[in-house]
Amino acid sequence: MAAMETQSAPLTLESLPTDPLLLILSFLDYRDLINCCYVSRRLSQLSSHDPLWRRHCKKYWLISEEEKTQKNQCWKSLFIDTYSDVGRYIDHYAAIKKAWDDLKKYLEPRCPRMVLSLKEGAREEDLDAVEAQIGCKLPDDYRCSYRIHNGQKLVVPGLLGSMALSNHYRSEDLLDVDTAAGGFQQRQGLKYCLPLTFCIHTGLSQYIAVEAAEGRNKNEVFYQCPDQMARNPAAIDMFIIGATFTDWFTSYVNNVVSGGFPIIRDQIFRYVHDPECVATTGDITVSVSTSFLPELSSVHPPHYFFTYRIRIEMSKDALPEKACQLDSRYWRITNAKGDVEEVQGPGVVGEFPIISPGRVYEYTSCTTFSTTSGYMEGYYTFHFLYFKDKIFNVAIPRFHMACPTFRVSIARLDYLMIVATPILWIIKVYG
Repeated sequence: MAAMETQSAPLTLESLPTDPLLLILSFLDYRDLINCCYVSRRLSQLSSHDPLWRRHCKKYWLISEEEKTQKNQCWKSLFIDTYSDVGRYIDHYAAIKKAWDDLKKYLEPRCPRMVLSLKEGAREEDLDAVEAQIGCKLPDDYRCSYRIHNGQKLVVPGLLGSMALSNHYRSEDLLDVDTAAGGFQQRQGLKYCLPLTFCIHTGLSQYIAVEAAEGRNKNEVFYQCPDQMARNPAAIDMFIIGATFTDWFTSYVNNVVSGGFPIIRDQIFRYVHDPECVATTGDITVSVSTSFLPELSSVHPPHYFFTYRIRIEMSKDALPEKACQLDSRYWRITNAKGDVEEVQGPGVVGEFPIISPGRVYEYTSCTTFSTTSGYMEGYYTFHFLYFKDKIFNVAIPRFHMACPTFRVSIARLDYLMIVATPILWIIKVYG
């Protein structure tokens, strides 16, 4: 009888063993753990079990075991203290913080001056003051990043990449929030746009749209591109670089830390290398990387400027008698319409490089298209140094170039509508 009474006794929260309850609580998010504190005394005690907060500290704030030891705090208090400081950014903080940590770790041994140019994070009141100054709310992911690092000092090279041609140089600094606020745009064409970067050589900036206006989506990052055929200064087209600040910044960092953007003379060069753009002829390998230059391009008229970097390398295992010299180049250039142009000439960029076992030769050149994309391919002609009468061709792999997504100016679209409306009326009336 006593056994039956024990079996029929109601199961309560207080009677449940601790370990299964802790296991259940370990699957809850931090919000639910906090809510558990208000259910009962026992759940309040269990939800404060410190190991439960370890996962949330690592997931949302990227706090390591070493940092915990240094601060000499329990996991829960670390979570609460961090939340009280940057809690409004909890949906962005981990992605932005990881990108910053990865970038600095990668650049410290390669570009130490660039890392030293980074500024300390801005305070909440600094960002609030900027919002009051420009009369717009800053995107939360933008604010989150600037809490970690408030841009960089205006130095060369810039953190956001460089590009160099024979007579053109660009290097973009990440602006601090006060300098960015000084460049906030209220004029037509760039209304409600805040500069993110600046190049002291070209005046080029990347902008973020803090409000939706003039055909831009809120939070989009873009390069401005003035319509060179319009008399209206508000006619500004856009090359879209990112849908949000997070998208823009993390994709750039991923390209850097993966080795996608090469480091050359302590600078990040924004050349993109397609692993398939490699061709080997005998002992010589040719690989190509490319980059789009928005500051030298336009949508109207259609003029898209690209630069490419070519690496020519002879295998270190090649025989010494395979040493050779480049005599000429041949290019077959095809645009998106299928139009073909053939170019042939002596050397490359005025040079006739000698290639020997283990040696690498690299050079940079450029091309333009009247279409948004195109490709190039061709070959180099070499002669052997020891057998000067023997010549041979080395294949250059086909490499494609395409400009980023762009959006045409609302001002130009409005003008076209004004022009087109009477024409459509005439067609309608007179056939």
